[in-house]
Amino acid sequence: MRPTEQQLKHFHTFGYVVFRQLFNAAEIKRITDEFETVIQTVGGGDQHDGSNRTLIVPTIDHNKYLCTLLDDPRIVGITSAILGSDFNYASGDGNYYSGDTGWHVDGRYPKLFAIKIAFYLDPVTRDTGCLRVIPGSHHPQSPWQQKDMQPSQAEETWGVAPSEVPGQMPLETRPGDLAIFYHDLLHASFGGSKRRRMFTMNMVKHGKTQGDLDRIDNYLKYHCPVAHGFKIGGMYTDLMFDTADDARLKHLTQLQERHALVHPDKTRNRVL
Repeated sequence: MRPTEQQLKHFHTFGYVVFRQLFNAAEIKRITDEFETVIQTVGGGDQHDGSNRTLIVPTIDHNKYLCTLLDDPRIVGITSAILGSDFNYASGDGNYYSGDTGWHVDGRYPKLFAIKIAFYLDPVTRDTGCLRVIPGSHHPQSPWQQKDMQPSQAEETWGVAPSEVPGQMPLETRPGDLAIFYHDLLHASFGGSKRRRMFTMNMVKHGKTQGDLDRIDNYLKYHCPVAHGFKIGGMYTDLMFDTADDARLKHLTQLQERHALVHPDKTRNRVL
């Protein structure tokens, strides 16, 4: 699958795009069931009481079926159209969200580098915790890139609640929809339940120049399992590698090798 030119223009202009019902009911049920297995058995979900967010990094890497999402022609086609066919899979988090997230970005980069693919496993609306974005806020020239434009401090700065910042767009979704957005895009959620299920797949451009590799190394300092306290022997689990064919390995090799340079004492040697 490849996005239409209209979808790609929407993504690059506004910083996000939603693919409606990309996965059918049977597929999303299987995905949800496997997600529950992961977060309950290795993610601490069995201890979740709603007082805080429950987080696991990575998510799909812990489950043979979920690993195949990295092979899915829909995921591969969309990501290839945005980042190139040699894109890198950069792990991802799994969550039972609780409460508001507040406005934030997942990183600031000088050009298109990293995107997030988000699976929301429960129906979410504006008032029940859906993803909200500020369209266009990812552009370097956007006013939202200025230091005095901090929607997380909207009450103090402008006298409005963060949930009421003008110009935001609620991305209401139901299971089967896929939301994709730039890491640089301002986003938040408000008013959700204490057990909102969502997991992500992060993707970054393949590094070709030294500048690219420096950017990847900096990314890995803050956006990898060990950076979040999850020691799995490298960037990915053994399961992700052991079930990989050559096509999948293309999306794993570079970050595993760079992870060994950035976190040498947290990377187990393996033959790729």
